[in-house]
Amino acid sequence: MKGVSMYLIYAVLAVALAGMAYVRLAPSDVARWHVFPAVTENQTMPDGVKRLLPGATLAELDEIALAEPRTRVLEGDVSKGMITYVSRSRVIGFPDYTTVRQTAQGLEIYARLRFGRSDLGVNAARVDRWIDTLTARQAGTQAAG
Repeated sequence: MKGVSMYLIYAVLAVALAGMAYVRLAPSDVARWHVFPAVTENQTMPDGVKRLLPGATLAELDEIALAEPRTRVLEGDVSKGMITYVSRSRVIGFPDYTTVRQTAQGLEIYARLRFGRSDLGVNAARVDRWIDTLTARQAGTQAAG
């Protein structure tokens, strides 16, 4: 009986490790994640967040986003007017996708999770931190000018 329980423990560990490997190594489908729905208002949803940021530029936010730990560009760039970032959680590496689009009015931001049903507020915290940093920089530039 003791041998059977050890095999069960090993099987559970193997499944857990395989799941963690999949989360970290699964490729990101650009066609699925580098898209943008209409953002007409600020929203916080269980699986992500939508934000409007009037008067901001993609170049300003791009610098802030790329300074975020474990964040990289999936697709796009400033010259194209839209960038999708992948930010990964520290331990397991869960990917979250944040797409930012430049409009004539400012920025539209759409952040969402890939796995699960709730991001536990992680996307809202990240996006709001980026916005706060940008707002502080803009205020500092205006005060200096």
